[in-house]
Amino acid sequence: MWIAMLVMCAMGALEEVPITPPVPVEAAAPSMPVDAPVLERPATVVLRLTIDEAGEVSRAEVQSSAGRVFDRAAMEAAVRWRFQPARRGEAPLEVRVDVPVHFVPEAAGGVGAHHHGEAMAATAVPARGSGATGDRSSVAGAESPSDEPGSATASRSPRGASVRSSAAGAVVPSDEPGSATASRSSREASARSAATGAESPSDEPGSAKASHRSMESSAHGSAAGDASPSDATSLASSTQAGSATGALALDESEGSASSGEQGATTEAKSSERILSTTVRDVAAAPPPVAVGDFHIEVGQLADVPRNSASDLMLLAPGVMLANHGGEGHAETVFIRGFDAGEGKDVEMRLNGVPLNEVSHAHGHGYADTYFIIPELVDALRVTEGPYDASQGDFGVAGTVEYQLGLKRRGLTTSVSYGSFASRRLALVWGPPESSEATFVGLLLRQGDGFGPNRSYANASAMAQVELLLGDDTRLRLLGTSYGARFASAGVVRETDVVDSRLPCAPDADSQFFCFYDENQGGASQRHIVSAELQSRLKRGGRLVQQGYVVLRQTRIRDNFTGFMQDTPPVGQSQRGDTAEGFYRGNTLGLRGRYIPGVTLLGEARPLELGYVARYDDVRARSRRLRDSGGAPYATLYDNQVRTTNLGGYASLRVPLRPWLTLRAGLRLDTFLFGVEDLNRPAVDRDGPRLTDESVDAYGFFASPRASAEVKLSPRLTWMTSAGLGARSSDAAALSDAELAPYARVASGETGLGWRLEGEGRPYTLEARGAVFATRVSQDFVFDERLGRNQPIGASQRLGAFATGRFVWSEWMDVQASIAWARATLPTPGASAWKLWDGAVMPYIPALLGRLDASVRGDVTLAGERVGWNVALGHSAVGPRPLPLDRYSAPVFLFDVATRARWSWVEFGVSVENALDTRWRETELNYVSNFRGADAPASLLATRHFTAGPPRTFRGTLTLYLDFEEDSP
Repeated sequence: MWIAMLVMCAMGALEEVPITPPVPVEAAAPSMPVDAPVLERPATVVLRLTIDEAGEVSRAEVQSSAGRVFDRAAMEAAVRWRFQPARRGEAPLEVRVDVPVHFVPEAAGGVGAHHHGEAMAATAVPARGSGATGDRSSVAGAESPSDEPGSATASRSPRGASVRSSAAGAVVPSDEPGSATASRSSREASARSAATGAESPSDEPGSAKASHRSMESSAHGSAAGDASPSDATSLASSTQAGSATGALALDESEGSASSGEQGATTEAKSSERILSTTVRDVAAAPPPVAVGDFHIEVGQLADVPRNSASDLMLLAPGVMLANHGGEGHAETVFIRGFDAGEGKDVEMRLNGVPLNEVSHAHGHGYADTYFIIPELVDALRVTEGPYDASQGDFGVAGTVEYQLGLKRRGLTTSVSYGSFASRRLALVWGPPESSEATFVGLLLRQGDGFGPNRSYANASAMAQVELLLGDDTRLRLLGTSYGARFASAGVVRETDVVDSRLPCAPDADSQFFCFYDENQGGASQRHIVSAELQSRLKRGGRLVQQGYVVLRQTRIRDNFTGFMQDTPPVGQSQRGDTAEGFYRGNTLGLRGRYIPGVTLLGEARPLELGYVARYDDVRARSRRLRDSGGAPYATLYDNQVRTTNLGGYASLRVPLRPWLTLRAGLRLDTFLFGVEDLNRPAVDRDGPRLTDESVDAYGFFASPRASAEVKLSPRLTWMTSAGLGARSSDAAALSDAELAPYARVASGETGLGWRLEGEGRPYTLEARGAVFATRVSQDFVFDERLGRNQPIGASQRLGAFATGRFVWSEWMDVQASIAWARATLPTPGASAWKLWDGAVMPYIPALLGRLDASVRGDVTLAGERVGWNVALGHSAVGPRPLPLDRYSAPVFLFDVATRARWSWVEFGVSVENALDTRWRETELNYVSNFRGADAPASLLATRHFTAGPPRTFRGTLTLYLDFEEDSP
């Protein structure tokens, strides 16, 4: 008897601790690949995922292929998924699971990316070293209820829903080293888009992210259904035939039912529920219109130190930023050989909302992106050149669109403190039950600046929600609010710095960072409300409608010449040249596009039609301020401007041969200007008159665009593009009843694009290069007397660029680019083909280089896993031509950052301008007088500059707070 009791006790002691399967927490559905063939029947990819102890997908392998295109799309989505880890008792462990991903043609059913528990047969795979005999036991899946028919989003189970498993469905640790086809070490990382520039899946209807559910069942164990503890398992627990408790826990959506209610049955062997993904045919971004059309996912390169969202533009080749006005003033953008000012030659958009401001007091097209919270920028679409039919006003050198999204769910809090008392607080939150398109963000910044008269303070809030309105429609509501105040040191004369004449300490550094006029600086407010309705139509068509309202006010004060522009009353001294630009504007707009669900020569949805309607009501005023006290003493202009822009475009893409695709587009724009000049003289040569006058003008232009794409090999593409674009008139310069003039740009580009990815490679490598030529009928150059750009006539450009990006799983991300451009003023009467001839335009650098790199990994310290990151940013700017045949010195800047993360706590340190270079962010050459109101003005031009930031340190504490589900 005691022997039997001893045997039973020994068997009980050896009884295995039960294993709880992983539970999906974040599992966004893939989108239909843009280069996928037209589906006639469903295609299924079966992935084998390794889910580590943190619930991350550390490895993804294709067990059953549906073709390279679908395999890649499935894996790119899978490496972003996140789970509650499997557990043996209370200890998390690594497991392997099989997950099917279904790609279904439109004719096969409803619309939308769709997760559900779906029955399928899974093959148990013994883990290496587990002691298994290598037997494979078939596991048959019981049929399960789906979510609401046609639902674009699966439900989420109530918090605390549990998962139980039987011996038949036991989860097993996986320690098998293997050749991974995709891997992941951090849930924040994102898959890179293809060279075609495909947009994020969240950018079109039908690609809504699926949320998650927990599955609950119990089983009584059966010898027929037992599986080895070393077998792989599916993502949900098993049921036993005839078990009354074998139910699937769904949330309370209409049409939900338990498996018992559905009458589910199983075979004699145990069965398992498996997380399955079905991808309906959803919209994707059209292929690029030019080699210089970039869809840039920020991804891991967000680790590189950046002060604002404006700095993200540096990820595009041939872009340089400069700022002469302080932290809060819009950046001066140099792109593709253009001095685009603060936006006059580059169209800026945020989720489709235009940011360029018409007839701004600081310059037509002024666009401030400082209000955008960098943590909420998912990607940028940068189209260099006027080659896409959807590009509108100001798109002379190109278009930059910020695309918002927050991949990480939960609350992230970041607090920074650095040199010169800089403080930064960022809070971003993604509700767990929602997609990446739903988020809330708050950003507060304050500091003393890196020298006198450079203090700043600003606050920004951004929120967006995505609502599903039925199976085929979704609504995105976006709101932003921003306020800022900043001081500016302005420009200083190089001779005064060398001779230590500035009102600061006499040492070289104090003089370099000193200033003249303490009245310089500004303030800014911006508020945006946008509603975007996206609908999926029959046969895969798309309809997007968006309405927006923008409220804006700015006040900027600059002094570039000191005491030269004033004509004082007799017997008085000059009062100073400080110019105050005031702008207040309200913008109402509509935009939309329609993509019919037709197929032409095998090309799905080849046609796109779109429209824009925008109304601006603005007040723009410029005044001179006294050097002492800053009171206004003269009005330069004061205009009430009302403009209406109505436009439409059509674009057609036709594959004439398997290797040749042509694209053509046409855009038409009309402008109506109404200007009320409030600063007319009270007396003219005919006698007294009123001090206001009205002017009306009308403008119209057509802009054709075309491109040809030749596939030289599966990885190598040759593309040639050409197009006409335009910049509208500054309403302040119009005459009554005139046909409003506009600047016309003609541009052409040809180059190659190459991409290597997939086929079992854990890395992606992309490279592009092109040469281009551009001619503009009316260009602008900076005028120091007015403190803004003024017209100078026609200009031309010849240039080239090369860029490459290398991504190795989630470990390394490196991007490098180099660009060259020569901008000249053509010789009068010379042929338009002589692009090299003419005087070089000032201030535009001929050579630009940029490197961004980030490396991530993890180490084990004291038994705890600690993640680490090292990032580097490097900018190289060649000599910039100045007036009178002068050139600036080249600039080389290095920024570095490192971070370490343990559990939910992360600490980082960044160093900008690590070599502490004394560099000049802006350099100008002209005549000025800063010696005083009564000092004689020099007639010789001399160099002026604004100092760039010295070496700055910043420490950051980040807390990752997940309020998603209770731990199991």
